[in-house]
Amino acid sequence: MSLFNVMNISSTGMEAENVRLNTTASNIANANTVSSSYGETYKARHPVFAAELQRATDNQTKGMGVQVKGIVESDAPLNVEYAPNNPMADEKGYIYKPNVNVVEEMANMLSASKGYETNVQVADTTKRLFRRVLQLGQGQ
Repeated sequence: MSLFNVMNISSTGMEAENVRLNTTASNIANANTVSSSYGETYKARHPVFAAELQRATDNQTKGMGVQVKGIVESDAPLNVEYAPNNPMADEKGYIYKPNVNVVEEMANMLSASKGYETNVQVADTTKRLFRRVLQLGQGQ
C-alpha cells in the first residue's frame, strides 16, 4: 500500500466523521424542540457509512476508505407528553418531542471527535514519512 493510499483513506475517514459530527450536533440542537403534531416533529438522524469495498477488491494491496451512503431518520418512537397548557399542544392536549437521547448523542460526538482526531494523526504521520523518504532520497 502506498503512502498516497493512506492519505486517501485518512481523508475519507475525516469526511465521514465530519458528517457524523454535524448530524450529531443537529440532533442535540433539536433535542428540546416541541411540535403540535407527530408528523412535524424532528426525528433523530444518523449517518450510514460503508467501506468502499469495490475499490479494495480491484487491487488487494490497496486499502479501503469510508463512504457516506446517506443520513437516515431514527424509527424510535417520539416522546409524547400531555401538556394541555402548552401553546403548542394539539386539540387533545399533547405535545410531541423528538426521539433524541442527548446522552447517546454526546457519546456519539465524543466517538466521532476521537475518530476524526485519529485520522488527522494518521495523515500527519504519513506526511512526516513522506518528508523523511524525501530526505533519504537527497542523501541526508
